[in-house]
Amino acid sequence: MSLLMETRLLLRKVTDLRCLTPKRHRVKEKWAATRTKHPPTSLALQRFDATYSLQLGETWPSVRSALLSERKYGALINNFCHNAVQAELQSQGCRDFISHTDEDAQPGSDQESEVQAESSDQQPSSIQISPNIKCLVFPRGDISRFKPARPDTHGLLGHYLMDAASVLPCLALDIQEGHTVLDLCAAPGGKTLTLLQTQRIGFLCVNDSSVSRAARLQKVLHSYIPREFLNDDKLRSSCFDGTTWGEIERNTFNRVLVDVPCTTDRHSLMEDDNNIFNKGRMGERLRLPQLQLELLLAGIQAACPGGEIVYSTCTLAQAQNQSVVDQAVHSAREDHGISLQVVNLRPLTHMFRKTFHFAPDLPLGEMVIPHLAANFGPIYMCKLKRLT
Repeated sequence: MSLLMETRLLLRKVTDLRCLTPKRHRVKEKWAATRTKHPPTSLALQRFDATYSLQLGETWPSVRSALLSERKYGALINNFCHNAVQAELQSQGCRDFISHTDEDAQPGSDQESEVQAESSDQQPSSIQISPNIKCLVFPRGDISRFKPARPDTHGLLGHYLMDAASVLPCLALDIQEGHTVLDLCAAPGGKTLTLLQTQRIGFLCVNDSSVSRAARLQKVLHSYIPREFLNDDKLRSSCFDGTTWGEIERNTFNRVLVDVPCTTDRHSLMEDDNNIFNKGRMGERLRLPQLQLELLLAGIQAACPGGEIVYSTCTLAQAQNQSVVDQAVHSAREDHGISLQVVNLRPLTHMFRKTFHFAPDLPLGEMVIPHLAANFGPIYMCKLKRLT
């Protein structure tokens, strides 16, 4: 048989085989119009690998694994609800991490934290935690899920699910009886609910510059807070640009919470929707540190002399955490004539070291870092006291 004939027979067999092969397996895969070749979650992971591997060093692989795993939640008990939520959750194995602190690490009894406070430029923290705040968590290593909250006879939900580490900035704020409080970037509402659970606030102003996020905040408040309280003149909601608050109400509040927009690391790694690593939002992401600085400076100006400000994020990024605080302290002094003192939060974090995994030896502030056995965070917080 000639070579030409053998070639023709071979081609005929290949053609017959292609006819028997489903068409979808014979065509090179093409990207659909709705499918992104490089999704935001992938871009976020690439960015975090490049930056956090340098920032966190040998701890980054374990933090990375935790960030990519299912997060743990806490159930903030709603004191305005009449359901017996706490007893029900405790029967399932949960505990209130706020009341079950490490007694050997209470402020004033931990020698290590006292030494660290004395050896730094930071003022030691003296915080009186409200007994009314209760947040239940499952034990370390237990990844059980909470059941959805049920409404009571008045339609109020019994608990709010949130990252339990998000409660810490509210505890650090140290709200006392009759304090005036500003929650500058309040949506979606978890920290606002935590502040209200103290039942100590004399006046609370909740603000968010985003109309859609402010609407979400109102929905949360109506689901957890009695209507008569929402209509009380002790609670005010607004939707202003937070960076201008120093011009709106200067030298006014005893306490200011500045929980700024950030890269929201865990969301950026897990959800493509509303992801700040979307290529179309690159400019917004690059402007974040400047926005955070302006918001913190506005919060500092809104606080009265002697008042205290807590800055918080849910990112590991040093550029959005320590760097922003450092710039704000310098700018407040040089540009606004305001002197600030950093408050040492190490005694507070030592109280909860059996629940959360904290970053060691940060030069400024404290941070909960994700850990597979205690998969909360990231949450960064730094407390400032306004002196003048």
